[in-house]
Amino acid sequence: MITIKKTSLSAIRESLAAPFGFKGGYVDELWQSVVCLQDDIGNTATGLGVQSVLWSDPDVHARWGHERGNAFMQAIAAHALTGAEGATFGTPLDLLDGLIGRAREYADRAWTGSSLRATFALNALVPVDHAAWALLARRHPDVSFFELIPEACRSALTARHDRLACTPVVSYGMTPADVDALLNEGYFVLKIKLGSDPDGDGDPDKMLAWDIRRLEEIHRIADRRECPHTENGRIAYYLDINGRYGGLEPLRRLIEAADRIGALDRILVVEEPFLEHVDASVADVPVRVAGDESVHDEGDAIARIQMGYGAFALKPVAKTMSMSLRIARTAAVYGIPCFCADLTASPIMVDWNKNLAARLAPLPGLTMGLIESNGGQNYRHWDAMKRRHPRPGGAWIEAKDGMFRLDAEFYAHSGGALDRSAYYDRQCSL
Repeated sequence: MITIKKTSLSAIRESLAAPFGFKGGYVDELWQSVVCLQDDIGNTATGLGVQSVLWSDPDVHARWGHERGNAFMQAIAAHALTGAEGATFGTPLDLLDGLIGRAREYADRAWTGSSLRATFALNALVPVDHAAWALLARRHPDVSFFELIPEACRSALTARHDRLACTPVVSYGMTPADVDALLNEGYFVLKIKLGSDPDGDGDPDKMLAWDIRRLEEIHRIADRRECPHTENGRIAYYLDINGRYGGLEPLRRLIEAADRIGALDRILVVEEPFLEHVDASVADVPVRVAGDESVHDEGDAIARIQMGYGAFALKPVAKTMSMSLRIARTAAVYGIPCFCADLTASPIMVDWNKNLAARLAPLPGLTMGLIESNGGQNYRHWDAMKRRHPRPGGAWIEAKDGMFRLDAEFYAHSGGALDRSAYYDRQCSL
């Protein structure tokens, strides 16, 4: 058992190269949280997170804005850490169980608007959870991440990929030339952000019209390209609606438009089409629908499976590794495939995601595992961030021809995601 004696929390502000558009809004900076934990025998560990206020709860972003929203998420993490001091745990899953209720209660008290989304508190807890896994790794220095995972969760992790399809993000502001450039670099799964608010007036008809035009535009660019890594030999589309549709009707119209232009069989998955409170069955929708923001725990996963959802986007970098493992275990019981999505994560956190993506069976339609990574597209100082990685020369860090290569060193050292980084360790004040 591990007892936490001391904790600290800090944040680094990382600017983006250009405004990043999704969920009907834009961000131009993301705060990187740094949590440090010290245990009862003097071991220390650092955990990282990226705060995405717009992704976690657009209502907070709209009402409180960038500065106050990020400060709010930091305050939730700080409150959770006061509960972590003196806590004893066997696995990070146990620690999360003791903190998540505390974090959500504090967040709900502090937020004076409508019901706060659970993703907001989970996002705040990511660096705490990451630090807990790193602290566990200090106790077992010769053990890989997979061996640290509780036996009950390992049944969901049956793969050991030597390649992962890397999907970049096609955000609102990307031009046709930008999309063509991604394809020229070898990317073969495009994550297309839909749900734009083109005139800033919240009109759902304008949103849907924009989404259809966007899909048509990208399909014209990608249509004739061939691909050896998909079952149909074509570029795959991963449509991310980010919970912007109010019901089934706009989704059906989007799918009908995709069918008209010959793009239906290119759609690998449609992620989180509806507002979180919409309980609509997608069992007869002719594409695979995945849950993301609406799936906070195992109960949510089961509810979405009963509605016909056919996949889950797991996000260790957004909803904690511990919760992601639990959702993966639940999905495996029902035969539901999973993949890993990004949160514009730092290089170390991308590799934290890879540790899970490497073990998940491929989505139907792909010949390998899938992971989204868009930090290299968006951070202004991405190269400097890569130099902070504990293993900056790792062959798995950079995507080539649209894939991450996972070699024996990646598996032996868990991609470096639990190793010490001198840069981030200096942020600690234990």
